[in-house]
Amino acid sequence: MASRFALQEIGSLKKPLWRLQAYRGDPVSEQALREAETWGQRLGVEGYRELLDLLGQPDSPEKRRSVLEWSIRYALRFFESVGLDRVYTGEQARVEMYEHVARRVQNFEIRGSVNSLDYAYYSKGAIIGRPVYKQHIYLDEFLIAKRLARRPLKVPITGPYTMVDWSFNEYYEGLRRRSIGDWRTVRIERLKLEGRRDFLLDLVDAVYRPEIRALVEAGAEWIQVDEPALTSRPEDEEMRLFVEAWNRMVEGFSCRFSLHNCYSDYRLLARFAPQLKKCSQLALEFANRDSLALGVTGEARPGYQDLRHFVEWGYEGEFGLGLLHVHRYDGGGSSHARVVGGFLVESPELVRDRILYACSIVGADRIACNPDCGGRRMPWEVYHRKLQSLRRGAELAAEVIGC
Repeated sequence: MASRFALQEIGSLKKPLWRLQAYRGDPVSEQALREAETWGQRLGVEGYRELLDLLGQPDSPEKRRSVLEWSIRYALRFFESVGLDRVYTGEQARVEMYEHVARRVQNFEIRGSVNSLDYAYYSKGAIIGRPVYKQHIYLDEFLIAKRLARRPLKVPITGPYTMVDWSFNEYYEGLRRRSIGDWRTVRIERLKLEGRRDFLLDLVDAVYRPEIRALVEAGAEWIQVDEPALTSRPEDEEMRLFVEAWNRMVEGFSCRFSLHNCYSDYRLLARFAPQLKKCSQLALEFANRDSLALGVTGEARPGYQDLRHFVEWGYEGEFGLGLLHVHRYDGGGSSHARVVGGFLVESPELVRDRILYACSIVGADRIACNPDCGGRRMPWEVYHRKLQSLRRGAELAAEVIGC
């Protein structure tokens, strides 16, 4: 039977080896060619043999553009093949969530790399002048996806608060200091907060609203705003600043907006979530915090306790329920979650119980099912199995509640 729970991915998908080699202009290895052929057959990618021919051609700008489009096609078929209701490109057209924006906005200057998690790094930059929207950030990717997709799309974008938090705020802090005169008479925390506010609201007005407008005019119906930096500064003033920027960003647009935030302080976020206008869904991470035991009691489901905070504070939207652990896993498995290649593959029964427990807190009509976060660090074979468990677990949960 079909699940009554909507199924969705969160964003990223690991880039295939053939995509990396060809886009860099390197010769494509036999291993990469086998990967392209195997997954082309498995996913039913139409015309995939054209890709195999393309990968053998000399490097050129035209070849790179074609390879990028093929990687988007493969990613869409990957997500569609497991029955997701909302899909996207696996962010195949993006280098990394921060850098993808920073390199397309004038007056961001990349300064180096910062270790974020495991062996992953992201670029860190500085804002050295007022941000200027010099080119589209996500529109070209969306237009390709719109042409190729067989399911409705949900467009993930890096949120403005995270761009500010992950940047050196040279320009705006400098303006604030010069406007004060003897800045040493002012609390440095206040100066920094006011500089962050100036930076954030300018970024919303100059960059994010024009980009969202372009996406909506091109047909985007749902935009997922990724804000991993949210709650990393656990002061109420910071959260009020985020709310102000969010409400300013979404004002007047007809599309649906959702917020994705993971590995954060949900007790804090819950207090401010009801103030977020047009935020129809919160996509949150829970599986990473949960046990591997079956059961629908609070003791068995410690990772999902924070849902109660959102109910207590009155958030009325949906929840994109994180049901799959997406990072490397060094612990032992169980009969309900096997460790495969350093990652957990949850059983459908474990996914089912997590959904049922969440239903007991927020109600089944407010739940969509997704992984905790994106799958960009995970081999395709493992992620495919995990998403199949997600789909089957959602079906089992729907059977239990009688829909």
